[in-house]
Amino acid sequence: MCGGNIVQLNATPTSHQLPFRPADFATLTEALDYAAQGDTGTNFYTGRGKIYETIPYSQLRAEAQTLARKLLGYGLEQGDRVALVAETSSDFVRFFFACQYAGLIPVALPATIKMGAHAVYVAQLHRLLEASSAVVAVATEGYLPFLKEAAEELDTKMVDLPEAFHALPESDQPLPTIQAEDISYIQYTSGSTRFPRGVVIKHHTIMANLSGIIQHGLDITAADRLVSWLPFYHDMGLVGFVLTPVAGQLSVDYLDTREFAVRPRQWLNLMTQTKATISFAPSFGYDLCARRVREKDVASYDLSNWRVAGIGAEMIRPETLDHFAELLAPAGFDPKAFTACYGMAECTLGVSFSPLDESYTTHYIDSDQLADLHKVVIMEPDDVDCRGRHFVNCGKPLPCYEVEIRDEDGNCLEDWRSGVIYVRGPSVMSGYYNLPEESAEALCEDNWLNTGDIGYRVDGTLTITGRKKDLIIIHGRNIWPQDLEHIAETQPEVRVGDAVAFSAPDAGGDELCVLVVQCRETDANNRLNLVKRLTALVRMELGLDCYVELVPNRSLPKTSSGKLSRAKARLDFIAEHDEERLTAVAEEVRVRIASA
Repeated sequence: MCGGNIVQLNATPTSHQLPFRPADFATLTEALDYAAQGDTGTNFYTGRGKIYETIPYSQLRAEAQTLARKLLGYGLEQGDRVALVAETSSDFVRFFFACQYAGLIPVALPATIKMGAHAVYVAQLHRLLEASSAVVAVATEGYLPFLKEAAEELDTKMVDLPEAFHALPESDQPLPTIQAEDISYIQYTSGSTRFPRGVVIKHHTIMANLSGIIQHGLDITAADRLVSWLPFYHDMGLVGFVLTPVAGQLSVDYLDTREFAVRPRQWLNLMTQTKATISFAPSFGYDLCARRVREKDVASYDLSNWRVAGIGAEMIRPETLDHFAELLAPAGFDPKAFTACYGMAECTLGVSFSPLDESYTTHYIDSDQLADLHKVVIMEPDDVDCRGRHFVNCGKPLPCYEVEIRDEDGNCLEDWRSGVIYVRGPSVMSGYYNLPEESAEALCEDNWLNTGDIGYRVDGTLTITGRKKDLIIIHGRNIWPQDLEHIAETQPEVRVGDAVAFSAPDAGGDELCVLVVQCRETDANNRLNLVKRLTALVRMELGLDCYVELVPNRSLPKTSSGKLSRAKARLDFIAEHDEERLTAVAEEVRVRIASA
């Protein structure tokens, strides 16, 4: 419905308003069936802040059911995977829910390609299509050529535009009855392009998390409204802002992720225009937005309705939030709106949320004590004798969720001790799709999930201090270190197991990607050539700026089992590079890239 009016959500109950239900449904189809009885829905905005499409949930349900019958009429069977390039568009939402009604399993594919990265993107799509054994795949016109190229030599039956699927004849068979134990979708964890892991999410799993988020994490009511620019292929974008609004019968307003990157101030314009109450972003999103806001524009914003400014998906920088809040205070933004949270795709989305209406809290702790002894020692910010770092507390787990901090031997640790975070709860995944060994590694006895994240607890409050399974996160983008290490190992000078990748903070707190390589080459020119070659390859294949350092043979640290220890290599690198040197390293990378 192009050019339609905004779907207004009643601020106060009326005699005809649909009674609010906090995601107390067995399946996503039940949730949409109920939401379709009300007058809420989705709105899609251009980068200029104009609505170009409005879809009430009643229309979404009708169109999704019609499309479901067409997919079944094509010959798809319950449980077949349907790959969807997840652009911020009504086509993705429509196909996702069509799969729910048809008993098919949607798989969201990334809708992101950088200049000069054609081959990399196609290879990524290919691996995801292959890993999910997708039977059909859908993309809009801009992404279809990449998707078709990626599907070559695979058994994907139909790879086409949404319109081609809409043109299929409908099946005259009734839609299947969807059960809580059925698989709802597969969420591929963002990051690795070579080793994709598909998290299997069942209907009862997603509904448990949605119920927890709506009732306890965000305390949502019928008066709430959401705005999002987060990508649909990310768990926070999909679960938080596609499925949560449906499960809570709320209206939601979308700005395309690429449009936000170009015009981040439109986020604030939409919050003002729609009087939205809830919106989330990684730390870099608040930073980018604040950098682009001009003081003369602040008076034009009204952010007084923004009661939950969620933040997650990467390590949280307090100074970024403080600057954002101070800058936009004249526009009515309340710093108490900041809600720090922790979660992951393997738990569907949310695990813990900081208290509402209390802003965020931090611990300033001794970095050396944390790294060397796994002790959390509070220090004063003006203490110059120790290296300290702020960590934002991510609140207490949702009800029915258990969290334990364990050491390397699996022993539970007491408060103020750092270790691996284990989670048990109703929204933990059933496993990774077609990866039994990886599933067994992540899921322990008694349904405990080894998150691989590092953190500690104090009086039930969870604080995250380290990356998930050595995951590198740069500006909200997840990068698996194995991908960088593989690039190094393809070079003739580097043997398998001679490279390790991680991230390290510079003096400003930004994360810098580092690749340390053992090298036997002694000629200075050849060593320089290898560094330049690896830097260029990482940038070409992963679209990533990386600092490459060559070290002598047998200098990389190993675990007791003989494997390379990325965590120890990271600590060694930081220890050998003080803040001044780390800042110089970051500047060296920027200069190298600028002159490339």
